[in-house]
Amino acid sequence: MKKSETLSGLQIKIYEFIKAFKEEYSYSPSIRDIQGALTISSTSVVDYNLKRLEELKLIRRDRKVSRTIELVEQVRRNFSFALPIAGFIAAGSPIPVMSELVAGQVSETTETIEITPDLVGRYAGREDGLFALRVKGNSMIEDLINDGDIVVMHSQDTAEEGQTVAAWLEDEKITTLKRYYRDGKGQVRLQPANATMDPIFTSENNLTIQGRVVAVIRQVF
Repeated sequence: MKKSETLSGLQIKIYEFIKAFKEEYSYSPSIRDIQGALTISSTSVVDYNLKRLEELKLIRRDRKVSRTIELVEQVRRNFSFALPIAGFIAAGSPIPVMSELVAGQVSETTETIEITPDLVGRYAGREDGLFALRVKGNSMIEDLINDGDIVVMHSQDTAEEGQTVAAWLEDEKITTLKRYYRDGKGQVRLQPANATMDPIFTSENNLTIQGRVVAVIRQVF
């Protein structure tokens, strides 16, 4: 899809809401249903974004009749949105990388990558909390994350045991990509997915989670 055809986050949310509503009730939502459920400021904003979905042939509707929105399912997988590639992250020996990783803080000149909602599942329509990083190193190869791949991250400061995270180590001034584990007594283990490499042990006070991996885009050479 051309960049001019890329959907906004709100348009993806509206599309996904219509789909879920129709699956639950067997009929389409009204404009006011959409406005209320998604906390949109006015019905005119909903109508504007529905027109955009029509232009992209993602929906059909009769504007004179309420609850007549039809989804054009066969093109659903073709729409995409752009994520910023916020820099590099180490999947080997930790290296310094940019500390500002939140998607909303990058500039207009930042490199981006087009992805489809299917790639990020429940995070579709929430791209303001997503960013991408290029991987350097081979410490995560047993999790099929290789040197040169792109990881899609969800910006968050907490993680569950075993999740793969971007971890900022304050004393060392480095960010690394590893699996996160609590080892008790205020200690954290950052575990590589490579049997030839040792884990990193640090204190909870020295570590800030900057995001967790939600998708991997493989680079084929």
